[in-house]
Amino acid sequence: MSVSLTQGAIKALSTQVDVKNPVLQLLNIRKVGNGNPPRFRLQMSDVFLLATHLNDLVEENRLVPNCVCLLKRFTNSTLPDGRQVIIVVDMEILQSAEDTGGRIGHPTPCSSDGKISSPEKVSSGFPESVSSSSAAVPGPSYETNSSKMSFPKKMSSGFPESVSSSSAAVPGPSYGTNSTPSYSRGPGRDFRGKSLMKGSPMKASPMKASPMTGSPMKASPMKASPMTGSPMKTSPMKASSMTGSPMKTSPMKASPSKFSPWKAASGSPDSSTKVIPIAGLNPYQSKWTIKARVTTKSSIRTWSNSKGEGKLFSFEIVDESGEMRITAFNNEVDKFFSLVEPGKVYFISKATVKMANKQYSTLKNDYELTLHSHSSIVPCDDGQSIPSVRCDFVSIAELENRDKDAIVDVIGVCKSAEDVSRITTKTSREVSKRALSLIDRTGKVVTVTLWGEEAEKFDGSEEPVVAIKGARLSDFGGRSLSVLFSSTVMVNPDIPEAFRLRAWYDMEGFALDSQSLTETRSAGSGFTMNWKTLSDVKNEDMGHREKADYFSCVATVLYTRKENCLYQACPSAGCNKKVIDQHNGLYRCEKCSRDFPNFQYRLLLSANLADFGDNQWVTCFQETAEALLGHSAEALGHLRDTDEAAFNEVFQKANFTTHIFKNRVKLETYNDECRVKVTVLDVQPINHREYSRRLLRNIYKLAS
Repeated sequence: MSVSLTQGAIKALSTQVDVKNPVLQLLNIRKVGNGNPPRFRLQMSDVFLLATHLNDLVEENRLVPNCVCLLKRFTNSTLPDGRQVIIVVDMEILQSAEDTGGRIGHPTPCSSDGKISSPEKVSSGFPESVSSSSAAVPGPSYETNSSKMSFPKKMSSGFPESVSSSSAAVPGPSYGTNSTPSYSRGPGRDFRGKSLMKGSPMKASPMKASPMTGSPMKASPMKASPMTGSPMKTSPMKASSMTGSPMKTSPMKASPSKFSPWKAASGSPDSSTKVIPIAGLNPYQSKWTIKARVTTKSSIRTWSNSKGEGKLFSFEIVDESGEMRITAFNNEVDKFFSLVEPGKVYFISKATVKMANKQYSTLKNDYELTLHSHSSIVPCDDGQSIPSVRCDFVSIAELENRDKDAIVDVIGVCKSAEDVSRITTKTSREVSKRALSLIDRTGKVVTVTLWGEEAEKFDGSEEPVVAIKGARLSDFGGRSLSVLFSSTVMVNPDIPEAFRLRAWYDMEGFALDSQSLTETRSAGSGFTMNWKTLSDVKNEDMGHREKADYFSCVATVLYTRKENCLYQACPSAGCNKKVIDQHNGLYRCEKCSRDFPNFQYRLLLSANLADFGDNQWVTCFQETAEALLGHSAEALGHLRDTDEAAFNEVFQKANFTTHIFKNRVKLETYNDECRVKVTVLDVQPINHREYSRRLLRNIYKLAS
C-alpha cells in the first residue's frame, strides 16, 4: 500500500498554521526523562511529543521509526523553558515500517520559524538542534575556529539576532571551538550583568590573534546602544592576551539594566496567549485562556472523612464548541465563589486540566478543570457570541429506546408535582424528595424525581415548563428519570423549545389522553398510581389477586372512628408495638423484652370514604392519619387526656373533607373470614386545576 505524505505539514505546524489530519512519517523516537508514565519524543519535526495515553503504541512496537502516521488531533504548547512543542493527542498508524521500507524522500529539519536547514543535519537520527544543549530562548551564537569570531548583528529588540546558520531549532546561544565543548543557556541566563565570556573558553589563546583591533568593534551596535562611556573603543581585547579579566570593563556589566531578556519579552504573561475553544482544551497545554459563559453554579458543599475536612463548589461553562465542569476546593472556594455568577461570561486561565470524573459530571467532555491558587477568572463584557445553554433534548417517547442509566436532557410541562417527602438513605442521612410528571408533544408522560434543595424549592402549581440537563434514566417502574447532583434543572427557561411547548400545552396538550412511561409511585409506598372510583374497586374485584393492587381516588371522608384510634406504643425506634402499663411507672414491650419509663402515642384510624358511586372503609396508620386529622398523635393523646371536647372537635372537622387518597387493596383472611382490606398509603390535597383537566380528558375520551 502506497501512502502520500502531507507536503509542507511540518513547516505549517512549526509556525502554528492549522493543518487538518496531516500524514507524516516517523523518523525516530526516543524516551524523554525517567517520568512515570514515560514521555516519548517523536522525530517528525524537532517539536513533537507523544501524549502519555498513546504510550501503548510504543510499548506494542506499532509506533516505530519509518512508519507512516495520520495525526488526528494535536495541540501546540509551550514548555516551561519557552520551547514550542506539538503534543500528539490522537493518531493512527496508516502504514507499518516494514511496509514503508525506509525513509520517504530526503527530510530536512525545520525550525520554529518555518525555515529549512541543510539536509546534512539529520544524519545522526536527530537534527543538531534537537540536542539537549539547545536553548529555547533566542540568543547570540559564537563560533571560534582558531581565529574567527562572529558577533550579533543587532540588539534593538532585546534579543540579538543570530548569524549562525547551524541552528535548526529555536535559536539559542551556542559556543563552540575546535577543542572546547559547547555550552547551553536557559531563558535569560548570564544576561543579568555578567558577561557571557567570563567562562574559561574565553581564555583560549586564539583570542590573542583575534582581529578585534580593527573597526568592527567601533561599528558594532554595542557602541551605538544607550550605554555611556563607550568602553568598547578601548576594549582590552585589542592588545590583551585575555589572561586577565578583560571583560570586567564590558559594557554589559556596567549597564546590566540596559539589556534584559525579561524586559524584551514585555507585557503580561497572558498577553501572547490566544483564546481557545473549550473543545480544544486538553491536559497537554501549558498556556491557554478560554472565554465561556457560566450556565450553572452549585452551592458550597462540605465533607469530613478520615483524611480531613474540606469544602468545594463547582460550576459549568459553555461556549460555541462545547461544555466543561470546573471545581474549586477549600481556599479557592473563598476566592472564587462570590465572583462566579450564572449567566455571565468570563476569561478563565491557569487551571488544571484533568480527566473528567463521570461519577460527578454528566457533560459530554472528557476533561474538567480544577482551580488552584494561581488560577484566573476575569469577567468579560463582550459575551454576545457565547450561547446561554447547550442542551440536546430527547423526546419523552424516545426514552423507551434508551439504555438504563443513560444521561439525557429532557424538556416537558409539569402536569403534576407531589408534595415533598423525607426519606432516609443507606448512610442514615435524611434527604428531601419530590416527584414530577412531565409531558411533551409526543403525548408521553414520565416521572422525574428531584432531590434535596431542588425538591424543596420547586413550585409546580402553575404547571411550568421544566428543562432538565443531565438526568439519569432508570427502568424502575417502567421508565423514570432522576436528577443528579451534577444535573441542571431550569424552570420556564428562555429558550425556543420552552415557548413552543408552552403554546402546544395551553392549546391542546392539557386535554390530551396521555400515556405514562412510569408507574407513578408515592414516596416509599411502592404502589402503582391508577385512578379508580370506589365502585370500580368492587366491580373489578381488585385485591383478589396473589399480589396487592394499588389505586388512587378522589373521595370525601364521611366518618372517622375515634374510639380506640390511639394506643400507647414502644418508644424504641422501629418497634411501634403496643406496651403494657405495669402500674409502677414503667411500660413493658414484649417484643423488645424491656421496660420503659415512658411511651409514645400512635394512631390507627378507621374511616369511611365515599365518592359519587360507592363508599369504602379504609385504615389509616400514623402518617396518613396525622395528615387526615391535621394533628400529631402526641397532640391528640394530650387532648384526649386533658380536653375531651377539643379532642372530639378534631374528628368532626375531618368529616366531609375531600382529598386524594392513594390506597393498597388486598383480600385478607381473619378468623376464617375473607374480606377486602383497603389501607391508605398517602393523603394529598386536590389540585383542582389538574383534577378538572383530567375530567375533561375523560369526557373527550368518552365522546370519541
